[in-house]
Amino acid sequence: MRNFDFAPLYRATVGFDRIADLLDRALTADVAQPTYPPYNIEKTDENAYRISIAVAGFTPEELAVEVKEGALFVSARKAPEAADRNFLHRGIATRAFERRFALADHVRVSGAAHEHGMLHIDLVRETPEALKPRRIEISRAAPVQADVVEAAPAQTAVN
Repeated sequence: MRNFDFAPLYRATVGFDRIADLLDRALTADVAQPTYPPYNIEKTDENAYRISIAVAGFTPEELAVEVKEGALFVSARKAPEAADRNFLHRGIATRAFERRFALADHVRVSGAAHEHGMLHIDLVRETPEALKPRRIEISRAAPVQADVVEAAPAQTAVN
């Protein structure tokens, strides 16, 4: 495992702290990250995304979706089941989970839907007007009028 020192990056940049923190987290993350529940991230439009999480066995009331501190948190807690159920094989995992997704600047959650055992979370990137490219009109400068001063004829000196 390689360790990278991002101290020079912090000293030489201003305002890129979040990017450096993201790189630092990505490179120092544990290799054995949880894989439950499985999920997909898809780009549905130029500025729209969808996260689909397989949540079979959970009702919408048992799921929570929150946005805080620039991150999307999805968690689930299963209500206690009645003790009278006797499973011969239990292949549908219904254990509690919490999944975190880092959100980029100006990305907001536009909605969430639970259907057919999938939780779909729609995201939209809204670029503020101040950050959008804008065309600057170039005006024509007024023509420069040069004042012509006629020079007197040079006098020659004769001795």
